[in-house]
Amino acid sequence: MTRKRWMIPSLIAILLLAGCLPTPGNLDEEAIQDQDGTEDETVIIPDLQLSDEYYRTLLPFKQSATRGLVVNNLNTKYDMQEVEEGLLRLSTQQFSTKDHFFQEGQYITEEMAYAWLGRQSEDNPDGLNPSSEGIAEDDVPEKAPIYLAHIVEQNYLILTDDKKVRLDGISIGLAMNSTYYPRNKKEVPISDKVLEEQGMKMADEIVSQLRAIEGLANVPIVVGIFKQESNNSIVPGNYVATAVAAPGKGPAGWKKVDENYVLFPSSSSEEEHRDVNTAFQKFKQSIDEYFPSFINVIGRGYYSNNSLRSLEIEVPIQFYSTSETVGFVQYLTGQVRKYLPDVPIEISVTSMNGPEALIVFEVGKEEPYVHIYGY
Repeated sequence: MTRKRWMIPSLIAILLLAGCLPTPGNLDEEAIQDQDGTEDETVIIPDLQLSDEYYRTLLPFKQSATRGLVVNNLNTKYDMQEVEEGLLRLSTQQFSTKDHFFQEGQYITEEMAYAWLGRQSEDNPDGLNPSSEGIAEDDVPEKAPIYLAHIVEQNYLILTDDKKVRLDGISIGLAMNSTYYPRNKKEVPISDKVLEEQGMKMADEIVSQLRAIEGLANVPIVVGIFKQESNNSIVPGNYVATAVAAPGKGPAGWKKVDENYVLFPSSSSEEEHRDVNTAFQKFKQSIDEYFPSFINVIGRGYYSNNSLRSLEIEVPIQFYSTSETVGFVQYLTGQVRKYLPDVPIEISVTSMNGPEALIVFEVGKEEPYVHIYGY
């Protein structure tokens, strides 16, 4: 069957694809990337930028040496995504998206990452997690839990007048456990205070070691402490504190990061975010009444400085006919602006067969982007 897109006027499709598709008059730019201690490389700077919220990424894309090595230490797929995306948000406060380019971390090696994430011992003096030596095995989870689960590095570069791109800063995200899950033993909760104290102490050590690497002695380094959610959570964790290490120095001036994710509907959101939770419940009820074969609706609201900034909604369905799916998506789209606040909203409609539809609302635009897969 020919694939078609169901679209409503004023689509945001152009926005979604702008970073990928060339257009007349937009020419990518070549530059030379300085490589400390190695031969310089030619890179491509994409001309197109989605918006001022996003960094342009240097091409060809270079993966971090630590990508995929230790992500199993992250509790959920939501944490895996948010630990990187949240660090990008923190980075924009220090490195402007207008004149900085993004590159995955190129300085923390596989060996360094494994060493830092391990326990400190005679064989691993660089381990950042506490030593278990001299502690009875049954007491280790309580007295020496694993605090640090994962490390994310991001590099930010600028273009010089002589057409070279050079490193202008680094961001480091430390994913910390809010709950430690020892094998075959009872889980151990870790308080926010202890989590932040451990993260700050580890940040000092990591920055100190990074300063010893050629080319990193005098670049600013942003550090963020990320609090993982529990392994059964369906919302991601969030960054709780951040600091900047000025050139040649360690992290200083730690600040609280006021952001979190809220599940809708839920009893906790009813208490703390009553208005949005009530609106979401009405939205959910309108769908339940119209489509009795509907399963469930889950919303994840991103809050920053106590304000709802965006909303992601998952809608699993049991429909089997195309007409049912189309009818449901049309009805669902109409209910969004009737009940939900005017924030960026992304709705994923899925079934046991996979994605069925995507609905995206932009702030200030009456008409959304709607795509029904395979139709």
